[in-house]
Amino acid sequence: MLGDALTRWLERAPRGVFALYAAAVAFATYFGMYAFRKPFAAASFEGETFLASGVALKTAFVIAQLVGYTLSKYVGVGVAPSLPDGRRARALVTLVLASELALLLFAVLPGDLKVVAIFANGLPLGMVWGIVVRYLEGRRTSDALLAGLATSFIVASGVVKDAGRWLMREGDVSEAWMPFATGAVFLPGFLLAVWLLDRLPPPTADDVASRSARPPMDAAMRRAFLRDHGAALAPLLVVYVAVTAYRDFRDNYGVELFDELGYGAAPAIFTETEVPVALGVLVSLALLGLVRRHRAGLFATYALMSAGAALIGGSTWLLSHGGIDGATWMLVTGLGSYLVYVPYNTVLFERFVAVTGVAGNAVFAIQLADALGYTGSVVVQLVKDLGAADATRLAFFRGFSSVVAALALALFALSAARMARTIPAAADPAP
Repeated sequence: MLGDALTRWLERAPRGVFALYAAAVAFATYFGMYAFRKPFAAASFEGETFLASGVALKTAFVIAQLVGYTLSKYVGVGVAPSLPDGRRARALVTLVLASELALLLFAVLPGDLKVVAIFANGLPLGMVWGIVVRYLEGRRTSDALLAGLATSFIVASGVVKDAGRWLMREGDVSEAWMPFATGAVFLPGFLLAVWLLDRLPPPTADDVASRSARPPMDAAMRRAFLRDHGAALAPLLVVYVAVTAYRDFRDNYGVELFDELGYGAAPAIFTETEVPVALGVLVSLALLGLVRRHRAGLFATYALMSAGAALIGGSTWLLSHGGIDGATWMLVTGLGSYLVYVPYNTVLFERFVAVTGVAGNAVFAIQLADALGYTGSVVVQLVKDLGAADATRLAFFRGFSSVVAALALALFALSAARMARTIPAAADPAP
């Protein structure tokens, strides 16, 4: 069969060819998923409130999808790390088709009932990242592969919102039907990408020798992971809660933030700002892949994330003092937030598992961090509309930027100090 022949070819392919193929199909898979999750954020639903309350209708949509997505992350803590290899592709397709059906309900349900549909849309999607990472982790090229995967949601978030705006502007698609229409446009590409991703062969013996085996994790293995490494992980998880909420606020309300900054008429402003961010993150993570020893690579990751936090804080200070314009600030805060956020989903826990020799896989820690992070994102949405209703979204975001930067810098230093004591230099094996 064609699929088996492709797998055999990949087993014999040079490492560089294999890496390009794996990175491309993983990128395409997760990029496609974003067409079902984020296009609704391109609509403003201006002037509408939820159940005649003080909560804006768009905020209700954002929170409802986040709640569904967060619940999916919690379910994924158990499901994604333990999913048998042969069921991963079927799971990916099932999850995305369910989310597209929910977008159809979003289009046809009246008014406030659309909140139920957007909740159902988010509910399947929180496990997709972990399942895709399972294909890529535990390989000598994992740092590069995961860096390529990470750029998918940075680029996709802007592209699918621009696509949704184009459908409303040029295709005369309503705000209600636009998310479903955007998903339908991207669905064939997503299905092809999943089929190609599922052709990847498992890690080789050399991969296992370098990065350790990555078996499915049962409940006892997950408890042991938290018992043995919880003290170093706790500060990291607190930062992740904050930066996930921050990144998500910037992502969900990008339209409103750019409008307040005076860029609302720019037709491709998201693509223009997010593509440079994606390239910056990709280059930074690729450079981490040059650090061959896993302990050194782990601390280089701490340094990169700290640099991202400094970019958020420094650019916000410059904006307040007239040193940069609004578009530059949005670009730099995007770069900074993703330099903090993306390593959690890619190299941070990959290196952690490699250097500690944890019995299991990195996906458990990734799913756990995501579940907690999106819980924080829900809370921040409510704080803004109920606790800071008089502040514009731009003013709220600027204040939030300073808080996130300071918190991240302090807690990264604390966690890195703990890891330095836990994993001495002599424990850093050559890969």
